[in-house]
Amino acid sequence: MSTMASRPGPLGMDSNPGAIDPGTCARMQNRPPGPTCVLNPTEVERSPESASQSSPAKEKSGASWVSKFPGSTSTDDLDPAFRDKVKKFLTAIAEAGGSVSIAATYRPRERAYLMHYSSKISRGDIDAAKVPTMAGVDIEWVHASEEASKRAASAMAKAFGIVYPPALISRHTERCAIDMTVNGIVGKKIKNASNEEVEIKRLSDLNAVGASYGVNKLVSDPPHWSDDGR
Repeated sequence: MSTMASRPGPLGMDSNPGAIDPGTCARMQNRPPGPTCVLNPTEVERSPESASQSSPAKEKSGASWVSKFPGSTSTDDLDPAFRDKVKKFLTAIAEAGGSVSIAATYRPRERAYLMHYSSKISRGDIDAAKVPTMAGVDIEWVHASEEASKRAASAMAKAFGIVYPPALISRHTERCAIDMTVNGIVGKKIKNASNEEVEIKRLSDLNAVGASYGVNKLVSDPPHWSDDGR
């Protein structure tokens, strides 16, 4: 009975479907030629898989980011020492017949980052491509054009309700600030921390009362009060 020699297949492959001739194998694995070898499938497949897992996809900037990394409006999230001062001040306001609407207390640093740079880009203070990254915040500030980037940032700033340029690190991120609006206090008498009655003829008269409790007004930012006036 005659025997038929096995014919080499494509790329020099013999009858062993997993084998490649030494020269081809060496070139593909970037090593010197040797005995017939078998490619390890994981070596071939690892690269595409690693590439897909190397970095998460970034989401374009825009108003949708406002719902991420939410801040707090609760005084319970303030630093304990400052929280007690704020609560005493708020109690005095309520007992005098005034009311308070709280817009913000604690602000996560991620949210401060989004607010800070959306405001800066929208004002043209920084190019979107030059905004530094922040770990855990997978935002893409750069759009098809610089104008598109500014529009997206402006939409963010508007959705955040930004009026004054927000700091990257502030008393809010340190749990030592509160943004609030006080109503119905003008024309009333309120007790300061020394239990002295103070007549509030204009809203700015409340600043000294707050300071007596350790809640200091930042005059340049109407709703902002903090432990150190910044």
